[in-house]
Amino acid sequence: MAQHEWLYGIHALEAVIEREPERLIELFVLKGRDDAPINTIINHARKFGIAVQFCQRKTLDDKVNGEQHQGVVAKARPGKQFNESDLDEIIKNSASPFLLILDGVTDPHNLGACLRTADAAGIDAIVVPKDNSVALTPVVRKVACGAADLIPLVQVTNLARTLREIKDAGVWVVGTAGEATQSIYDCKMQGPIALVMGAEGKGMRRLTREHCDELIKLPMAGSVSSLNVSVATGICLYEIVRQRAN
Repeated sequence: MAQHEWLYGIHALEAVIEREPERLIELFVLKGRDDAPINTIINHARKFGIAVQFCQRKTLDDKVNGEQHQGVVAKARPGKQFNESDLDEIIKNSASPFLLILDGVTDPHNLGACLRTADAAGIDAIVVPKDNSVALTPVVRKVACGAADLIPLVQVTNLARTLREIKDAGVWVVGTAGEATQSIYDCKMQGPIALVMGAEGKGMRRLTREHCDELIKLPMAGSVSSLNVSVATGICLYEIVRQRAN
């Protein structure tokens, strides 16, 4: 594991300082930047004894390979990595588990958007395979606007085996697939549930599909054949939220 990682973006750093300030090693701020969000981060950092340096924009750009950092970058210790045993505990500790499973999502912007929506929808954890999926990168954290430090991202070695274990724990597994015959609006989705979303373009892998209890699809009235995975995830999660509230 890397000794440190670069975090950036106002919301991402606010979340880390609020929840895990001990992770931060050093803060780098754009010279001349003087506004409330940045000053709040600086004040919190100094309160925890974190060194603050004021830098030119190029220095910040170089640290994050040209990504949009919003004038604030931090050198930080890596965050906790969640695994299968953590997922077992999350399921056991929830009265009605609500999980999101992403099979092969490789775009960090899509994962970040899914994390943000998952937090808003009340998801207990997001599950992703270790291989052929994007991890919790600085880009993911920035796009997630703080949600990356609120929602456990559980990386599993064998997704099919994890799906079997989730089902054995009494969680109903619903997968989305273009070839499904049932619309999401015709499916009953209440109680313990896991929503499975496939990769961008490819959809779920065959073995993942075979481990779903039920397959659903979003009705598509136009000429576009599919939606961006983060958009589709948001629609599906909030239909489940609506049903679980009734």
